[in-house]
Amino acid sequence: MDFIDLKAQQKKIRAALDIRIKKVLDSGFYIGGEEVGLFEKELSLFSGAKHSIGCSNGTDALMLALMALDIGPGDGVITVPFTYIATLESIAAVGATPVLVDVYDSTFNMNPDAIDRAIDESEINIKAIMPVDLFGLPARYRVINDIAKKYNLKVIGDAAQSFGASKGEKKVGTFSDITTTSFCPAKPLGCYGDGGAIFTDSDDYAKILRSLAVHGKGSDKYDNVRVGMNSRLDTLQAAILLEKINIFKDEIILRKKVADLYIEKMKHLPINFQTIPKDYKSVYAQFSILFDNQKTRDNIQNELKNNNIPSVVYYPISGHLQSGYKYLKYKKGDFPVSEDLGAKILSLPMHPYLEEDDIKKIARVIDHNI
Repeated sequence: MDFIDLKAQQKKIRAALDIRIKKVLDSGFYIGGEEVGLFEKELSLFSGAKHSIGCSNGTDALMLALMALDIGPGDGVITVPFTYIATLESIAAVGATPVLVDVYDSTFNMNPDAIDRAIDESEINIKAIMPVDLFGLPARYRVINDIAKKYNLKVIGDAAQSFGASKGEKKVGTFSDITTTSFCPAKPLGCYGDGGAIFTDSDDYAKILRSLAVHGKGSDKYDNVRVGMNSRLDTLQAAILLEKINIFKDEIILRKKVADLYIEKMKHLPINFQTIPKDYKSVYAQFSILFDNQKTRDNIQNELKNNNIPSVVYYPISGHLQSGYKYLKYKKGDFPVSEDLGAKILSLPMHPYLEEDDIKKIARVIDHNI
C-alpha cells in the first residue's frame, strides 16, 4: 500500500502523457514552450483567477508574492506555526520577519481572532497576512481579508495544498490579493518534479510577478528593471500538468469519497477529524486524524507500520520550535494548539485511487489497537 499512489494515476493517463512529452522533446523548447502558456490559461479557467503565472515551485511562489508586494527587511508577515517550514522560510528568505498566530484545533487553519493582538503587540511593521490552507482546506479568508483591510495589509494565500478547493462558488486562487500553490508530486495536482503557480486578479501584480520570475526582466531578457530570481515553470512539467488537470475535477470527487469512507469506518472511534465547515470543499491533500494523546498516536502508527500501512506525522515540530527559527524568540507553550496538534495528529494514506478494502484494513488496524 502506498501513502500516495502516483503509479495508479499514471497508468490511467500514460498514453496521453507520452504524447505530450514527445511533443515537447520534438519541439526542443524546454523552457518557455507553448505548453507553459496553455497550462496557465487552464489554471485561470479552473480557478477563476484573472492571472495565473507558473513558476519553479511553491516556495518560490511565496517568495515572488512577497517580493511583488515589496516586503523585505524591517517588515513583518503574520502567519502560523503549524505548517510546512516553507511558509516561514519564504518570509525569512526575503529578509522579513514571521509574526505567528495560533490555529484552530478544529480546522487546523489560522485563527483570525489572534491577529489583532499580534498586530498590537508587534514591534515590527506588519505588511501582510499569510494564511495556510492546511491539508487542502481553505482558511477563513473573508474574516482575514476584513482584518487586513482594517490595517491596510495585503493577504497572500499559501495554497500549496489546496488548489482545487472552494468556498461557495469561489475557488482557491481568488480569495486573496495573491495566492500561491505547489505542484510538487505529492500535491493533489502534482507534476513529476517541481512546479508552482501564483494567482492574482491584479494586472499590476501580474506584470511584476512575471518580471520577478525571470530575473527582473523588462522589455527584453537583457533589460532587467528589478532584482528578480530564476523561477520558471519548465515546459515538460507544464505538459505533464496539462494532462493531469484534465482529470483533476474527477480526482477531487474521488478524494472526497475516500475521505467520506474513512469517516464512515472510524466515526465510532475516540478520534477527531479535521472539521470541514459548511459551504467549504477541501481537496484532501492529506487525511489526518487526531488521537487523545501522543502515546496513543505513536502506538497506532507503529501498529500500522507492522501491517505495512504507511502513515506520516504532519507536523511533529511547529515552526516556532524549529532550531533555525530560534531568533524569533518564541518558546514552547506560546502556541499551544499548534503544539498539541503536532503531538496527536497522524496522516493516513490518501489519493484518488485508494481501494475500499485498503481503507477498511486501515480502519480495522486502528480500531483493534486504540
